[in-house]
Amino acid sequence: MTFSFSRLFRRLFLVPLMVGLSGLSGCILVNDNSSMNVDTFQDQVSPVWYPPARNPPAVVQPVPEKRNLYQTQFHQTYGLPVASPVSRLYYGEVRDDDRTVPAVPVSRVDQRFLRQEVSYQTPEKPGTIVVDTAAHFLYLVQPDGKAMRYGVGLGRQGYAWKGRGVIAWKQKWPRWTPSDDMVSRQPDLRPVSASEGGMEAGLNNPLGARALYIYKDGKDTLYRVHGTPDWQSVGKATSSGCVRMFNQDVIDLYERVGAKAQIVVI
Repeated sequence: MTFSFSRLFRRLFLVPLMVGLSGLSGCILVNDNSSMNVDTFQDQVSPVWYPPARNPPAVVQPVPEKRNLYQTQFHQTYGLPVASPVSRLYYGEVRDDDRTVPAVPVSRVDQRFLRQEVSYQTPEKPGTIVVDTAAHFLYLVQPDGKAMRYGVGLGRQGYAWKGRGVIAWKQKWPRWTPSDDMVSRQPDLRPVSASEGGMEAGLNNPLGARALYIYKDGKDTLYRVHGTPDWQSVGKATSSGCVRMFNQDVIDLYERVGAKAQIVVI
Protein backbone atom coordinates (compact mmCIF):
# COMPACT_ATOMS: atom_id res chain seq x y z
CA MET A 1 0.00 0.00 0.00
CA THR A 2 1.42 3.40 -1.00
CA PHE A 3 1.33 6.03 1.78
CA SER A 4 -0.17 9.33 0.67
CA PHE A 5 0.61 12.25 2.94
CA SER A 6 -1.73 14.57 1.01
CA ARG A 7 -4.65 12.14 1.45
CA LEU A 8 -3.94 11.84 5.17
CA PHE A 9 -3.75 15.65 5.50
CA ARG A 10 -7.11 16.12 3.78
CA ARG A 11 -8.74 13.50 5.98
CA LEU A 12 -7.34 14.72 9.30
CA PHE A 13 -7.38 18.48 8.82
CA LEU A 14 -9.18 19.84 5.78
CA VAL A 15 -12.44 17.85 5.99
CA PRO A 16 -13.17 18.57 9.70
CA LEU A 17 -12.29 22.24 9.18
CA MET A 18 -14.64 22.64 6.21
CA VAL A 19 -17.51 20.87 7.97
CA GLY A 20 -17.03 23.06 11.02
CA LEU A 21 -17.21 26.25 8.97
CA SER A 22 -20.27 25.27 6.98
CA GLY A 23 -22.71 23.53 9.30
CA LEU A 24 -23.53 25.99 12.04
CA SER A 25 -27.09 27.27 11.82
CA GLY A 26 -30.32 27.92 10.03
CA CYS A 27 -28.60 30.52 7.88
CA ILE A 28 -26.24 30.09 4.98
CA LEU A 29 -22.84 31.74 4.63
CA VAL A 30 -22.90 34.81 2.39
CA ASN A 31 -20.07 36.73 0.77
CA ASP A 32 -21.44 40.22 1.42
CA ASN A 33 -22.43 40.30 5.06
CA SER A 34 -23.41 43.96 4.92
CA SER A 35 -26.29 43.48 2.48
CA MET A 36 -29.49 45.12 3.66
CA ASN A 37 -31.59 44.44 0.56
CA VAL A 38 -33.83 41.40 0.97
CA ASP A 39 -33.92 40.59 -2.76
CA THR A 40 -30.12 40.74 -2.99
CA PHE A 41 -29.72 38.74 0.20
CA GLN A 42 -32.05 36.01 -1.07
CA ASP A 43 -30.16 35.79 -4.35
CA GLN A 44 -27.00 34.93 -2.41
CA VAL A 45 -28.41 32.10 -0.35
CA SER A 46 -30.92 29.25 -0.47
CA PRO A 47 -33.88 28.49 1.81
CA VAL A 48 -32.96 26.35 4.78
CA TRP A 49 -36.39 25.26 5.93
CA TYR A 50 -39.22 23.73 3.97
CA PRO A 51 -42.81 23.30 5.21
CA PRO A 52 -43.42 19.63 6.10
CA ALA A 53 -45.92 19.25 3.27
CA ARG A 54 -43.10 19.90 0.81
CA ASN A 55 -40.52 17.78 2.57
CA PRO A 56 -39.79 14.15 1.87
CA PRO A 57 -39.68 12.10 5.07
CA ALA A 58 -36.48 12.62 6.99
CA VAL A 59 -34.25 9.59 6.95
CA VAL A 60 -32.18 8.26 9.81
CA GLN A 61 -29.00 10.25 9.44
CA PRO A 62 -25.58 10.12 11.03
CA VAL A 63 -25.09 13.32 13.02
CA PRO A 64 -21.71 15.01 12.42
CA GLU A 65 -19.34 15.31 15.31
CA LYS A 66 -20.44 18.14 17.59
CA ARG A 67 -16.98 19.68 17.79
CA ASN A 68 -17.01 20.15 14.01
CA LEU A 69 -20.52 21.61 13.89
CA TYR A 70 -20.04 24.29 16.47
CA GLN A 71 -16.63 25.87 16.07
CA THR A 72 -16.43 29.23 17.86
CA GLN A 73 -13.95 32.12 17.87
CA PHE A 74 -13.41 32.61 21.57
CA HIS A 75 -11.95 30.98 24.66
CA GLN A 76 -14.25 30.01 27.51
CA THR A 77 -13.97 32.24 30.60
CA TYR A 78 -14.03 30.50 33.96
CA GLY A 79 -14.39 31.80 37.49
CA LEU A 80 -17.44 33.98 36.81
CA PRO A 81 -19.89 34.71 39.67
CA VAL A 82 -22.21 31.90 40.63
CA ALA A 83 -25.69 32.50 39.20
CA SER A 84 -28.73 33.13 41.37
CA PRO A 85 -31.14 30.30 42.28
CA VAL A 86 -33.63 31.81 39.82
CA SER A 87 -31.12 31.44 36.99
CA ARG A 88 -30.47 27.86 37.98
CA LEU A 89 -34.22 27.25 37.80
CA TYR A 90 -34.44 28.83 34.34
CA TYR A 91 -31.52 26.87 32.95
CA GLY A 92 -31.95 23.48 34.54
CA GLU A 93 -32.63 20.28 32.63
CA VAL A 94 -35.87 20.55 30.65
CA ARG A 95 -38.07 17.74 29.44
CA ASP A 96 -39.58 18.90 26.14
CA ASP A 97 -41.88 16.49 24.33
CA ASP A 98 -39.80 13.32 24.05
CA ARG A 99 -36.43 15.04 24.44
CA THR A 100 -34.44 16.14 27.46
CA VAL A 101 -32.60 19.44 27.03
CA PRO A 102 -29.42 19.40 29.15
CA ALA A 103 -28.91 22.00 31.86
CA VAL A 104 -26.74 25.01 31.09
CA PRO A 105 -23.80 25.37 33.52
CA VAL A 106 -24.78 28.91 34.46
CA SER A 107 -21.80 29.40 36.78
CA ARG A 108 -19.65 29.39 33.63
CA VAL A 109 -21.77 31.95 31.76
CA ASP A 110 -21.38 35.73 31.83
CA GLN A 111 -24.38 36.73 33.98
CA ARG A 112 -25.31 39.59 31.65
CA PHE A 113 -26.51 37.07 29.09
CA LEU A 114 -28.89 35.20 31.36
CA ARG A 115 -32.61 35.82 30.99
CA GLN A 116 -33.95 38.69 33.07
CA GLU A 117 -36.61 41.38 33.09
CA VAL A 118 -35.11 44.86 32.63
CA SER A 119 -36.24 48.46 32.26
CA TYR A 120 -36.35 49.22 28.55
CA GLN A 121 -37.60 52.46 27.04
CA THR A 122 -38.61 52.02 23.41
CA PRO A 123 -41.29 53.29 21.04
CA GLU A 124 -41.97 49.68 20.01
CA LYS A 125 -45.24 48.21 21.20
CA PRO A 126 -45.37 45.28 23.67
CA GLY A 127 -44.84 41.93 21.99
CA THR A 128 -42.20 43.27 19.60
CA ILE A 129 -38.80 41.58 19.45
CA VAL A 130 -35.77 43.88 19.26
CA VAL A 131 -32.36 42.37 18.49
CA ASP A 132 -29.43 44.58 19.48
CA THR A 133 -26.59 43.07 17.47
CA ALA A 134 -23.94 45.35 18.98
CA ALA A 135 -24.73 44.34 22.57
CA HIS A 136 -25.66 40.69 21.85
CA PHE A 137 -29.08 41.09 23.45
CA LEU A 138 -32.58 40.19 22.33
CA TYR A 139 -35.44 42.11 23.97
CA LEU A 140 -39.09 41.10 24.05
CA VAL A 141 -40.90 44.34 24.77
CA GLN A 142 -43.31 44.25 27.74
CA PRO A 143 -45.82 46.85 29.00
CA ASP A 144 -44.86 49.68 31.37
CA GLY A 145 -41.33 50.26 30.08
CA LYS A 146 -40.09 46.72 30.69
CA ALA A 147 -38.65 43.97 28.52
CA MET A 148 -37.52 40.38 28.84
CA ARG A 149 -33.85 40.39 27.87
CA TYR A 150 -32.01 37.35 26.55
CA GLY A 151 -28.37 36.91 25.59
CA VAL A 152 -27.69 35.86 22.00
CA GLY A 153 -24.76 34.64 19.99
CA LEU A 154 -24.24 36.10 16.53
CA GLY A 155 -22.41 34.71 13.55
CA ARG A 156 -21.57 36.43 10.30
CA GLN A 157 -25.16 35.97 9.09
CA GLY A 158 -26.38 37.52 12.32
CA TYR A 159 -24.94 40.84 11.19
CA ALA A 160 -26.01 40.44 7.56
CA TRP A 161 -29.56 41.74 7.77
CA LYS A 162 -31.02 44.66 9.68
CA GLY A 163 -34.47 46.13 9.50
CA ARG A 164 -38.07 45.40 10.42
CA GLY A 165 -39.83 42.14 9.75
CA VAL A 166 -42.42 39.73 11.05
CA ILE A 167 -42.19 36.27 12.61
CA ALA A 168 -44.06 34.34 9.92
CA TRP A 169 -43.22 30.85 11.20
CA LYS A 170 -42.49 29.35 14.58
CA GLN A 171 -41.21 25.81 14.57
CA LYS A 172 -40.68 23.32 17.41
CA TRP A 173 -37.63 21.12 17.00
CA PRO A 174 -36.97 22.21 13.40
CA ARG A 175 -34.96 20.36 10.83
CA TRP A 176 -31.85 21.98 9.35
CA THR A 177 -31.28 21.94 5.60
CA PRO A 178 -28.00 23.08 4.04
CA SER A 179 -28.19 24.85 0.68
CA ASP A 180 -27.45 22.97 -2.53
CA ASP A 181 -24.26 25.00 -2.93
CA MET A 182 -23.11 23.95 0.52
CA VAL A 183 -23.84 20.31 -0.27
CA SER A 184 -21.90 20.55 -3.53
CA ARG A 185 -18.90 21.87 -1.58
CA GLN A 186 -19.36 19.34 1.21
CA PRO A 187 -20.61 16.02 -0.21
CA ASP A 188 -20.65 14.60 3.32
CA LEU A 189 -23.75 16.77 3.91
CA ARG A 190 -25.71 15.05 1.13
CA PRO A 191 -27.56 12.77 3.61
CA VAL A 192 -29.09 15.92 5.15
CA SER A 193 -29.74 17.81 1.89
CA ALA A 194 -33.16 19.15 0.90
CA SER A 195 -33.82 16.11 -1.28
CA GLU A 196 -33.27 13.87 1.75
CA GLY A 197 -35.47 15.94 4.05
CA GLY A 198 -32.79 17.85 5.94
CA MET A 199 -31.19 16.96 9.25
CA GLU A 200 -33.71 15.47 11.62
CA ALA A 201 -34.64 17.41 14.72
CA GLY A 202 -32.68 16.59 17.84
CA LEU A 203 -30.32 17.73 20.53
CA ASN A 204 -27.39 18.07 18.10
CA ASN A 205 -29.34 19.85 15.36
CA PRO A 206 -27.78 23.29 14.75
CA LEU A 207 -31.20 24.99 15.01
CA GLY A 208 -31.78 23.70 18.52
CA ALA A 209 -35.18 23.33 20.16
CA ARG A 210 -37.03 26.13 18.39
CA ALA A 211 -36.69 28.41 15.37
CA LEU A 212 -38.45 31.67 14.52
CA TYR A 213 -38.43 32.52 10.81
CA ILE A 214 -38.32 36.18 9.81
CA TYR A 215 -40.12 37.49 6.73
CA LYS A 216 -40.26 40.97 5.24
CA ASP A 217 -42.81 42.10 2.66
CA GLY A 218 -43.95 38.49 2.35
CA LYS A 219 -40.47 37.20 1.57
CA ASP A 220 -38.24 34.97 3.64
CA THR A 221 -35.22 36.99 4.78
CA LEU A 222 -33.42 33.73 5.64
CA TYR A 223 -32.69 35.35 8.99
CA ARG A 224 -33.52 33.18 12.01
CA VAL A 225 -33.80 33.36 15.75
CA HIS A 226 -33.09 29.85 16.96
CA GLY A 227 -31.76 27.68 19.74
CA THR A 228 -28.37 26.07 19.85
CA PRO A 229 -26.84 23.08 21.61
CA ASP A 230 -23.59 25.08 21.81
CA TRP A 231 -24.35 27.09 24.98
CA GLN A 232 -20.83 28.53 25.01
CA SER A 233 -21.54 30.59 21.88
CA VAL A 234 -24.26 32.73 23.51
CA GLY A 235 -23.04 36.29 24.04
CA LYS A 236 -20.14 35.71 21.67
CA ALA A 237 -19.22 36.09 18.01
CA THR A 238 -19.19 32.67 16.34
CA SER A 239 -18.03 31.43 12.99
CA SER A 240 -21.52 31.07 11.57
CA GLY A 241 -25.19 31.35 12.38
CA CYS A 242 -27.97 33.90 12.76
CA VAL A 243 -29.28 34.76 16.25
CA ARG A 244 -28.52 31.87 18.62
CA MET A 245 -30.05 31.45 22.07
CA PHE A 246 -29.80 28.98 24.91
CA ASN A 247 -32.32 26.25 24.18
CA GLN A 248 -34.07 27.06 27.48
CA ASP A 249 -34.39 30.69 26.39
CA VAL A 250 -35.66 30.04 22.89
CA ILE A 251 -38.30 27.71 24.35
CA ASP A 252 -39.36 30.51 26.69
CA LEU A 253 -39.38 33.07 23.87
CA TYR A 254 -41.37 30.75 21.61
CA GLU A 255 -44.15 30.54 24.20
CA ARG A 256 -44.24 34.32 24.74
CA VAL A 257 -44.17 35.46 21.11
CA GLY A 258 -47.55 35.89 19.44
CA ALA A 259 -48.55 35.09 15.87
CA LYS A 260 -47.09 37.50 13.32
CA ALA A 261 -45.04 39.27 15.98
CA GLN A 262 -43.00 42.23 14.79
CA ILE A 263 -39.20 42.04 14.97
CA VAL A 264 -36.66 44.84 14.64
CA VAL A 265 -32.97 44.10 14.12
CA ILE A 266 -30.62 47.00 14.84
